[in-house]
Formats: sequence, C-alpha cells, structure tokens
Amino acid sequence: MKISLVYYFVLFFSLLKPLQSATICNPNDKKVLLQIKNYYSRNATTFSTWNPKTDCCKWSNTGCNDAAYPGRITYLFVTYDNDISGTISPMVGDLPFLKTLGFYHLPNVTGLIPSTITKLSKLEILTLTANKLTGPIPDFLRQIKTLQHLDLSNNRFFGTVPSFLSSLPNIFKLELFSNKLTGTIPESFGSFKNISLDLSDNHLSGAVPRSLGHANLTYLSVGRNKLTGDVSFLFARDKPLKTINLSRNKFKFDFTNVDLPHGLELIYISQNMIYGSLPKRLGKVPLYSIDVSRNQLCGPIPTGLQAFSPSKFAHNKCLCGVPLPPCKK
Repeated sequence: MKISLVYYFVLFFSLLKPLQSATICNPNDKKVLLQIKNYYSRNATTFSTWNPKTDCCKWSNTGCNDAAYPGRITYLFVTYDNDISGTISPMVGDLPFLKTLGFYHLPNVTGLIPSTITKLSKLEILTLTANKLTGPIPDFLRQIKTLQHLDLSNNRFFGTVPSFLSSLPNIFKLELFSNKLTGTIPESFGSFKNISLDLSDNHLSGAVPRSLGHANLTYLSVGRNKLTGDVSFLFARDKPLKTINLSRNKFKFDFTNVDLPHGLELIYISQNMIYGSLPKRLGKVPLYSIDVSRNQLCGPIPTGLQAFSPSKFAHNKCLCGVPLPPCKK
C-alpha cells in the first residue's frame, strides 16, 4: 500500500508540473497585482518577486492553481510584513477568480474592509486576522455567498455580531475572536450547519440563545466574554462537538447530569459559577485537555481524569480525589 501511495503522489506532481509551467498569467490579473504592489511600499518583501517581466503565476504569495481557470490568479496572501501599511488595497476586488484572499499578521494595516471584495464571486476563504482593522463587521459581506471560511479575528472590529452571517449558505468556519464586539449572540446562529464558531475574547453579554443548542457545532469557543445563564443545552451525547470553551464568563448551571458529546476532546469551563459534580462520563470521552477550575464544583474527580494537572481542577468548592487531595470520608 505504501509503494502504491508514493507512486500516485509522484505521478500527480509529475503531471502537475508541466501544467504549471505551461500556465501564463492573464495580463489583466498581472496589471491588478502590480497596482496592488504600487499601492504599498516597494520595499515590502511580499512583492520581492513581482517583476512585470515574469509570469505572475510564479510570483510569491500568489498563484494560478485551478486548472478550470488557466492563467487566472486564484489566491493572494499578504502576510507578516511590517513594510505594508495603510488600508487593504481596493484593487483586490479586481481579481475575479480569487478563491482565497489573506491579509494577516500585518501590524500596520488599518481601516475598513474594502467593499470591492463583493466583486469576488468565487471567494471561499477570507482571512484578515491579526491586523488593526476597525469598524463594524460590514453588512456587504452577506453578498459573498461562496464564503466557506471567514476569519476576522485579532482586529479592532466593534459593534454587534451580525445575524446575517448565519445565512451564508456555505460557511463552515467563522472566527471573530479577539475584537471589541458587544451585544448578544444572534438567535439566528441556531441555524448553522456543521459550523466551527469562535467568538471568544470580546465584550459579548447576556444569555446564549437556546437556538444555539440546535446548531450543528463541531467547535465552539465563547470564552472571555460577559455571557450569563444556563448553557447546559449546548451539550448532548449525539452532538458532533469536539471542542467547547466557556471559560471566563458568568455561566451558572448544574454540571452533574450534563450529557457530554461522545467525541468531546477539549472542555474549558473555568472561572464561571458552575456547580454540582463532574459527570462520570467526563472520564470516558476522549479528552486531551480540560479546565474546570475556579467554579463551585464538588465531589470526587471521575476515573479517567487522574493524569491531568491539579491546577485544572483547583479553586472549586470541594472537588477531591486524584490529582487533588483525597476526598474526606
């Protein structure tokens, strides 16, 4: 089997290489890329290979990787470059075959998301993380129906979480963490299908809508907010949830009889007001990370959790047993 797999990999790349070498960049796409380069500092290392005399399909940080659209630029990454400053170039909207667009880890990139990206009718992945972008999350993003992964994390976006995000028909990963978003989690988020959702490290408040219990969540992180109430409805044995982070909020509910997802791998519920005991099934699911510290939990730590650090169970009302001190008889 190993020989067979190696053979197919070699065959695939040997066939792909002549295809790539035969590809010649579309002149309109090359023109737009050079306009984007001129929009920023010519000293930026991102554009070091962007020579107008060469094929732009072979330039760094961009490329033509879809055989259905030969010679058309399908991805663009502008990343980790302190010489790039100002706003995101509006010319990115003039690359009509873009499927992936990334501006990230650019500490001097500021301002708003340009509305011209709505012209990108094939865009599937939009990653704008770790910049200094600001403003409300723009309503025009609803027009990009092809979006599958939207990452606006680690910026300075403010305002509420837009409810229209749940109406994007192909979205499966939404990352809005580490911004300045306020208000409540939209009721409409209960309609998500197979979603990975990260709203952590914002200023969200109020109760989590019960509708979210109906969403098909694979990953949920709402830690470091000001959320309140009972969220036990987020748990159920048949849910596909593998990661849940509820830490550093004001949640208050009885954890004793919570029915944990059978594939749960990570659970963080620290620094809340959760009470009761740890469910026995907590030691039977395939956990690799846990933190239930700083709550009001009591009783013995279930079998199967003894290998975790004592700090992950510390500062509760009366949790006991390995890795904490023995329970009192």
